Amino acid sequence: MTFSILVRDAETGRIGGAAATGSLCVGGWVLRGRIEAGMSASQGTAPSTLWGEAVLDEMQAGAPAPAAVTEVTAPDEGRAHRQLSALDLLGNTGAFTGAASVPACASRRDENLVVAGNMLSSEAVLDAVAQGYASATGTMPERLLAALQAGEDAGSDSRGLLSAALLCLGPDMAPLSLRIDASDSPLADLRALHDRATTGLYAEWARLVPTKEAPFRAPSEADFARLDETPRSE
Repeated sequence: MTFSILVRDAETGRIGGAAATGSLCVGGWVLRGRIEAGMSASQGTAPSTLWGEAVLDEMQAGAPAPAAVTEVTAPDEGRAHRQLSALDLLGNTGAFTGAASVPACASRRDENLVVAGNMLSSEAVLDAVAQGYASATGTMPERLLAALQAGEDAGSDSRGLLSAALLCLGPDMAPLSLRIDASDSPLADLRALHDRATTGLYAEWARLVPTKEAPFRAPSEADFARLDETPRSE
């Protein structure tokens, strides 16, 4: 019921993911990330949020993504109804598609990128998502938004889309976690939310909060004064 993409920027160490589905609340169900571990996407007709967290635990403990996916999926007797993809901090990727997943269902893996989907109009959606990210320009979130749009343009979830989400993490940035849980136009709404979150007062404030590289950062009096004068984005 979903297509998702996980990526890593080798130059900055930033990791990110995006997902869209013809059901509700894709962000809460599918995307997981941890700056000490990597990214995961757990989806399917009976998705396991437990898988999404467990594969992060495995990668944080040192397992590469392919081995982590195998370790998490193999003991689950219900795995035929689920998909899992994972990306570790070195750019290794792993993916699993259960035998009972609704077609079209598959995954595409490359260094620093993994795409997965089920209940798609065709597997061409997966290729379009991967190519959409590779050919896009701009920031990682902007490229992920372009990837989702490419997937929709290529045929999308066979039922259309109702929700979409974006998650980006990095050692030098505040988390960017955006969700559209129910909408007739979730990709347009996600793009609009991204634009609001990365401009104006909110974006200025987000550059002043703690990050992994600056865990004790806090606004100065000068920062507060500048924020008071920053126009709010509309």
